Amino acid sequence: MPDMSARSKLMEFPEMKEKYDLEYPDYKPDPVVLQQLKPLLENKEIIIVMGVWCSDSRLQVPHFYKILDESGVEEKTITLICVDEMKKSANGLTENLSIEKVPTFILTAHRKEIGRITEWPEATLEIDMVEILKQ
Repeated sequence: MPDMSARSKLMEFPEMKEKYDLEYPDYKPDPVVLQQLKPLLENKEIIIVMGVWCSDSRLQVPHFYKILDESGVEEKTITLICVDEMKKSANGLTENLSIEKVPTFILTAHRKEIGRITEWPEATLEIDMVEILKQ
């Protein structure tokens, strides 16, 4: 499977589009947490590593995008990498990312990792992001 860098590419996979179309509109991020998150996301980049074959990715990635959209994050600051079942991507994009499970959401600043959410959040995606970015 080729690597993808645009959310629209995800919609080319029927199994992903079907789940995205359900999960994205249904997910309601906590508005209080979003207000805390918005300023913390300024000048940050995000790497999303996922597999369209993975049920956790099909659930969590639409939720994550909803949070980013409602936080005003620009698409250009998001890198989306799809991996195969061995957690490998074409062109070695994940080689130095130590990906063990998907989805993995990596929050970075100045190309350095601040923290990551792997597979499932501990609380919610938006709460976990605030906790990571407050450090």
